[in-house]
Amino acid sequence: MIKRLVAVLFSVFALILAVGCGQNSNSNTTNSKVKVVTSFNAMTEFVQAVGGDKVEVATIIPDGTEPHDFELKAEDIKSLSSAKVFVYNGLGMEPWAEKAIESAKNDKLVSVVASKGVETIKNTDEEEIKEHGAEDPHTWLSLKNAVIEVNNVKDALVKADPSNKDYYEKNAKDYVAKLEALQKDYAQKFATVAHKDFVTGHAAFAYLCRDFGLEQQSVEDVFAEGEPNAAQLAELVEFAKSHGIKTIFAEEMASPEVSKTLAAEVGAKVETIYTMESKEDDKSYLQRMGDNLSKIYESLK
Repeated sequence: MIKRLVAVLFSVFALILAVGCGQNSNSNTTNSKVKVVTSFNAMTEFVQAVGGDKVEVATIIPDGTEPHDFELKAEDIKSLSSAKVFVYNGLGMEPWAEKAIESAKNDKLVSVVASKGVETIKNTDEEEIKEHGAEDPHTWLSLKNAVIEVNNVKDALVKADPSNKDYYEKNAKDYVAKLEALQKDYAQKFATVAHKDFVTGHAAFAYLCRDFGLEQQSVEDVFAEGEPNAAQLAELVEFAKSHGIKTIFAEEMASPEVSKTLAAEVGAKVETIYTMESKEDDKSYLQRMGDNLSKIYESLK
């Protein structure tokens, strides 16, 4: 009887131990993911493309928030204090980033400026330079620049998690191939159009224009900080009419109403264009970039 009782107790103990070990195993699996914090959506997508199921990503700037207007909160700094990697665009897009890194006091944090290595476009407006810096920060809206940013993300993940180096490198290579294929496709298409000018609400597409030999005219300035006065609007109306502009592009977070007003003045239609600062329409970076290029191409034909 005693032997049977001991056997039963031993079996129960073994079962509890097995369950406990199973729970610890699951916990370790979860915890083994590299915790990455990003500044906004485009950076998040690049990390997810490279990191796959090896990363756990948190985005600081909420969807629907204009990044230029974002103010850092205490919980954002707390998230950085326990992260392994922090990815942000740089060039004044996140003026709070360096302060956040310093305040997090995380000496193991691998931080990367995703735009490092990009040939930047200089701002020319004195007020923009004074308030934001000398360079246009919208680097991720260029497929060529996206290749650079993805590789910077890959290098950061490899540094933080060298045991999965091959995995990150393969994912980066595959994603870069998709970026380059889309670039090649539209480089050929844009080479066939005679008109190179398009009008958008937010002057965020200078790098995209450089990639394809296009020119943008905008309702607002580079940092989405102001609406045109009557004289500036009249100038845009004249430009649109003289260049046969039939489409005015608008972004949800950059005064779409002004774009609609301009469109009404010149008899043009309004089309949405993505800046990839927030997740929109449940589409990936590649899908939204493809949509952007398709719409711009069709407007120039």
